[in-house]
Amino acid sequence: MLDFDFLEPASVAEASRMLADLGDECRVIAGGTALLLGMRQRMLTPTHLVSLGRLQHLRGIALDGRGGLRIGALTPHAEVAASVLVQERWPMLASMAARVANPQVRNQGTIGGNLCYADPSTDPPGCLLALDAQVVLSSARGERVLAMPDFLVDYYTTALEPDELLTEIRVPPMPADASGQYARFLRTAAEHRPLVSVALLARRQGATCTEARIAVGASTPIPVRLPRAEAFLAGKTVTAEVAAEAAALVAADIEPVSDARGDADFRREMVRVVAQRNIAGLFGLTED
Repeated sequence: MLDFDFLEPASVAEASRMLADLGDECRVIAGGTALLLGMRQRMLTPTHLVSLGRLQHLRGIALDGRGGLRIGALTPHAEVAASVLVQERWPMLASMAARVANPQVRNQGTIGGNLCYADPSTDPPGCLLALDAQVVLSSARGERVLAMPDFLVDYYTTALEPDELLTEIRVPPMPADASGQYARFLRTAAEHRPLVSVALLARRQGATCTEARIAVGASTPIPVRLPRAEAFLAGKTVTAEVAAEAAALVAADIEPVSDARGDADFRREMVRVVAQRNIAGLFGLTED
């Protein structure tokens, strides 16, 4: 095993100062599910690990004063999935969290750590993007709040400064007329990382969509919103044909990655299929 120093700061400010002093030679460890794998594979060789284990105030789920959701960055995925509050008011988020990776990762891995790792083939970023979530970044210098598109910069890259920690995720209230659905595609039942994810949030009056938010992840370097498809759905009575046309716009407007798990053409087609099924499913349509 690698030789490293294990540091346990007692506050966010102390952790921030450690990160500023140690620079690229250190890594933050929360749940450790991704970090330790990278260290075992010698992809990462830090000289210091800054553990957040003592910062238990960064764990938990609660409402804010305006009916929005606050999730501490150290909250495990399994707690998000099991939260009655999340299940009742943000069921799409609970459904997504219940499917992250595998039971071991869901119980050990944290939602904040997942976002900071910025793995493109994971579930929370796209779902949170569709929910219009924000992240709170903290350091000894203070706090700043970023929307998801500003936080997720590129492939495995976020807007975190070297001395910052992600401390909280904020999700706005769900409108009374809104419902959402998170869908994903796995190449095989044994895989835990989606090849495609599509998060859909729609405000509706019966079968008519008044507003839509669509986010595609896993097949793109970072999750992306699809404004052309969203505008197409707004104001329309959603039929099977409308769902198919909207899905075609979704697929046309992404820039899919191409790798050993699937080339760009395959990923684009699967995005179209998953998007069509998700739109149709949310509006109660059965497939032909």
